[in-house]
Amino acid sequence: MEFGVHRYETCGGAWIGLLRHVWAAGEAGMDDPGPVIEGPPIMFEIASLSWEDPVLREFGDRRLIARARDREPAPLPAGTGGAHGAGQLRWVVELLRARPWTTSAWISLTVPGEAMPGVTALSFRIRGYRLVMTAMFRTLNVSLAYLTCIPLHAVGVRVAAELGLPPGPLRIFADVPHVEIGDIDRVAEVLAAQPEPHAA
Repeated sequence: MEFGVHRYETCGGAWIGLLRHVWAAGEAGMDDPGPVIEGPPIMFEIASLSWEDPVLREFGDRRLIARARDREPAPLPAGTGGAHGAGQLRWVVELLRARPWTTSAWISLTVPGEAMPGVTALSFRIRGYRLVMTAMFRTLNVSLAYLTCIPLHAVGVRVAAELGLPPGPLRIFADVPHVEIGDIDRVAEVLAAQPEPHAA
């Protein structure tokens, strides 16, 4: 078992886990929009991601979810390099097709002279005959993390399909997971409705 990777079966489960992570270990900090509660860095995996997730349907922001669904399919989530990132995804597919012995490819989503995106890099690895994508987040607002995670997973699924491989879990490293101060009451409400499971 890999040390330090939190594994979740569903996007809703990962969202609740991230909220708990920041709630339990967070400290006051600042982000571009203003004051936040900032949690320690975290790496996690999500096996299954869907807008139909029951936790998201009950507690997610329905207006924002509807807007995100209407934008699908998108080449990349907002703030991930735009056409620059989409061109690099084509390069990933071509590289892994042309060189089957090459089992991984990394792309940067930062563009010199432009604002630093929340997602800074994507890694694609062929492991166990599946394509596993890892997203590196400079900063991640966990209150709305599902709005980024589900479109990111769709990117991995499309790249896997181009390569004729099944997609693996979505893996994410978030250097600065945080909750904005204005969202604290809503986070408390969601966590109160989702009690932490007791250890067996």
